[in-house]
Amino acid sequence: MPKQKTHKATAKVLNKHKSGLITYKKSGGNHNTAGDSSKQVRQRRTKGQLAKGIADRLKKVI
Repeated sequence: MPKQKTHKATAKVLNKHKSGLITYKKSGGNHNTAGDSSKQVRQRRTKGQLAKGIADRLKKVI
């Protein structure tokens, strides 16, 4: 049985941690943020976490 290849597009977007947590960078925070509130811009700086069900499915491809 051949090994499964890494899905490169997914691997570039998601970060897998030793604890099994999968994080990603939130979108919309690089430019054109003048119309957004300070709270919106600040919340986009923090990493997002995938839900457990989705994370378990994606661990196989990254």
